[in-house]
Amino acid sequence: MDFAMFEKIARNSCNEDGVSARFYDRAVKTGEVGKNGLPRFKTVCFCEIRIKDNTSEVYDQPATEEKIRRFPAEYARYKLGKKQVTNGTPLEQFAFLNRAEVETLKVHGVFTVEALAEMDKKRALQLGLGEEQQLAEKFLQQARNNGAIKQWQQKEDDYLARIKDLEEQLSVLKKEKSAGARKTKKERRKE
Repeated sequence: MDFAMFEKIARNSCNEDGVSARFYDRAVKTGEVGKNGLPRFKTVCFCEIRIKDNTSEVYDQPATEEKIRRFPAEYARYKLGKKQVTNGTPLEQFAFLNRAEVETLKVHGVFTVEALAEMDKKRALQLGLGEEQQLAEKFLQQARNNGAIKQWQQKEDDYLARIKDLEEQLSVLKKEKSAGARKTKKERRKE
């Protein structure tokens, strides 16, 4: 994760006082129906705008070019999050974080478990994320160990398949031997 780039985005934010925006993806019905008779959906970028001290009013509609120009830092954060998630494990899949911690990390430009684990320890402590970072490192280490287990399991499966193949070959040879022995007895009787 390039935290310098994220910090630059945050510094260049031209936030309006008392207004916050969040870009996110939402599944929206297309109006089409698939072969199975079920509705089809597509992913659409939405922009949610909230006004301070007014919790009842929320602007939440598909993002437009005007909203992207109005909230460039928030849109850059959204794009950065999408980029990170394609290359890592989304924070939502990390069982050790609750929803509030996930959102806090996203505000700081961390969208994946890998990005959290790779964060500079000093930076993690400054942001109050030291414990979360250690958990992410342990989680990824465990996942790497799972890779070794998977490799071992594959070898085990290969050995079992080989044993089964050899047992089948042995069975065929026994049948051939048995058939050959019967044939030899018949030949002896004829003599």
